Amino acid sequence: MPESGSMVIIIGDGLGDWPVPDLADETPLEAAPTPNLDRLALEGENGLMDPIAPGIRAGSDTAHLAILGFDPYQYYTGRGPFEALGIGMDVRRGDICFRVNFATVDADLRVTDRRAGRITNGTAQLAAVLNGLEHDGCTFLFKESVAHRAALIIRGSRLGAGVSDADPHVEGASPLIAHGEDDASRRTAELVNWFVMRSHALLRDHPVNQEREARGLPQANIALPRGAGGAPDLPTFEEKYGITGAMVVEVGLVKGIGKYLGMEVIDVPEAHGDLTTDEIAMAKAVVDALTRHPFVLCNLKCPDVAGHDGDAQAKLQAVEKLDRLAGYVREHAAPNTYLAITGDHSTPVLAGDHTGEPLPLVIWGPHVRPDQVAACGERPAARGSLHRTRGTDLLKLLMSLTLRAEKFGA
Repeated sequence: MPESGSMVIIIGDGLGDWPVPDLADETPLEAAPTPNLDRLALEGENGLMDPIAPGIRAGSDTAHLAILGFDPYQYYTGRGPFEALGIGMDVRRGDICFRVNFATVDADLRVTDRRAGRITNGTAQLAAVLNGLEHDGCTFLFKESVAHRAALIIRGSRLGAGVSDADPHVEGASPLIAHGEDDASRRTAELVNWFVMRSHALLRDHPVNQEREARGLPQANIALPRGAGGAPDLPTFEEKYGITGAMVVEVGLVKGIGKYLGMEVIDVPEAHGDLTTDEIAMAKAVVDALTRHPFVLCNLKCPDVAGHDGDAQAKLQAVEKLDRLAGYVREHAAPNTYLAITGDHSTPVLAGDHTGEPLPLVIWGPHVRPDQVAACGERPAARGSLHRTRGTDLLKLLMSLTLRAEKFGA
């Protein structure tokens, strides 16, 4: 019997898209020059993948859980805990955690920029004035993440995770008043509402924001929590599959999932979560991780950023980065390595947000059965032999190809 192989899943975050008129009605993946992805499609098996289920607008958290084989309907408790753990915060049982955006509000407390101009400098100084706040017997732990992102932990007694978002998710609206589903969650919602207003009072005159205002940049003058959740009860990746795994990813959310699953989470200093990321540095980290683990997941964030920004040209550049990353891994990984290339959700540039279309999926390796697809893209993939599958099936397919799946029956 052949030796068991290794597995790599490379995810272009927000990869899927719609036809774009400015790209001759092709998607960015179809329009970009992608010689490496096209070769993988030509030599591999292709299909479409619904990360959760058809028509479900997946979040990056639920999609990654599914792609790793953990049904989010069973395991998902909210985004906050993954975000907090992923950026190195100490998440304890009983904590309520939130994903947070630094945002900009005007004098009437209307949100003018949900991402504060995608601020990249000074967030540590801003976070420092919010970290350690106390109110009504609870402590607020706050830490900056990549760009405008941050995480909040509320620690105390009688807390619940059934809390609505304070982030209105659109510009032009005021921060939402958080509400709770039960007594403990209502207490937590009141704490969230206090924190939002306190953050504005502390941030609006902060030296970092005074400097940004002088430079004509949006102030990061409020913190808007969302995605409340308590620590989930998850088996480790090794407990589920009997093998170890690693992650080479850029953002705290996915790092947090990896840490919860007991995977090795590898930091790449040259990976910044945007178009400045060195994709070859990430690819080298993937190849190196394969010397220690039979499974590696890699997430390239910049396609999603471009989609949210509605920038088709930036998404083309992001797809080219994905192509170079995948090409390097294919060329330098061991011969018995299987690659799966897909996305975690669609973020069309014309929508500026996640949508529910399926993602193109390519599986390449030594014993796959090539089909008739000759190029990587949403519409070519629809003609492939994998047809249409779900995220929770992807690792099953790879485990079978690498002779690591247990037999069902005699």
